[in-house]
Amino acid sequence: MELSAEFITSLEQVDAAQWEGLCGTDYPFLRHHFLLGLEQSGCTTAETGWQPCHLILREGETAVAALPLYLKSHSYGEYVFDWSWSQAWQQNGLQYYPKLVSAIPFTPATGARLCHSDDLTTDQAWHMATRALEQFARKQGISSWHLLFPEESVSNALLARGFHQRQATQFHWFNEDYRDFDDFLSGFSSRKRKSLKRERRRVQEQNLELQTLVGGEISAEHWERFYHFYQYTYAKRSGHGGYLTREFFTRVAAAMGDQVIMVMASHESKAVAAALYFRSADTLYGRYWGCEREFDCLHFEACYYRGIEYCIAQGITRFDPGAQGEHKIQRGFRPVATFSNHWIADPGLSAAVADFTRRERPHTEAYKKEAETLLPFKQAP
Repeated sequence: MELSAEFITSLEQVDAAQWEGLCGTDYPFLRHHFLLGLEQSGCTTAETGWQPCHLILREGETAVAALPLYLKSHSYGEYVFDWSWSQAWQQNGLQYYPKLVSAIPFTPATGARLCHSDDLTTDQAWHMATRALEQFARKQGISSWHLLFPEESVSNALLARGFHQRQATQFHWFNEDYRDFDDFLSGFSSRKRKSLKRERRRVQEQNLELQTLVGGEISAEHWERFYHFYQYTYAKRSGHGGYLTREFFTRVAAAMGDQVIMVMASHESKAVAAALYFRSADTLYGRYWGCEREFDCLHFEACYYRGIEYCIAQGITRFDPGAQGEHKIQRGFRPVATFSNHWIADPGLSAAVADFTRRERPHTEAYKKEAETLLPFKQAP
């Protein structure tokens, strides 16, 4: 198959039907509306350090593969930390930035990255895409390309092709056909079950009311309140505002229908906090949280327990609540491996990264195994 590679600076250059014909609409973060909305709402631009540079493989005029791609001038918003690599480049008199990153901006959620037509096998698509990426990077003087949170099978295939692999750990919840939340808790040890029930009671004792809203049930006022909570919480924790703009929430996320779920918490009839989720057919993704007042255990209730209840009610098999958070373990979230792959242009620094990933791997695997021993269940799953 004769294919050409095109690097585009905006998804406006690709018809939505053509993009979603390759990428589908189930995984919310690859939807044309979501990625283009990040651009148009000012979240992913050259000014923010997330310059769109998406790769399209074409047979003639027909797009047969698509890969989200960004030219980065920093490493913020990625959740795979490579600051030490940047320092190593500088110590060798080289520039680490700009670099190329294939990821969902600000979203550490595992999923498909390179989407392709049925005319290509996955191996063929990746062979052609990585060859185009390497040629583009060398021509433009770009230091490296990084693939963040791909599916494990894809990551392993790229590892076999010589792309460095890193492994990390997240904590996900899995639905074992639970009838309800109490059925889920029945698998806990007695002490852990009592502790979790105590947290849920504490929310009630503070006269907090929580409502789970789906799609069109989320009003414009809800979105405005959520954005306020999100920015307030970000500023309080980090000293600066969140990555995402008001327009992203009120226009982009608000138009994603039933793929968006919001848990709104009120105290004395006033909204005080909210959690935002996205969903696919089989996975719930916990994404953003904000509050203007601190209440005991409210974060756990809004961001974890209400998400679990939603999954059970909807028959969703997995709940990915986001990156990090060892406190999730005792609440029934199991450690799972996540992956990234890395191509480095400079041979000497590529060898150094290979050594780094080789030495890092035993530590990440040991951490995951240790985390498994801390699960609250009566016996190992």
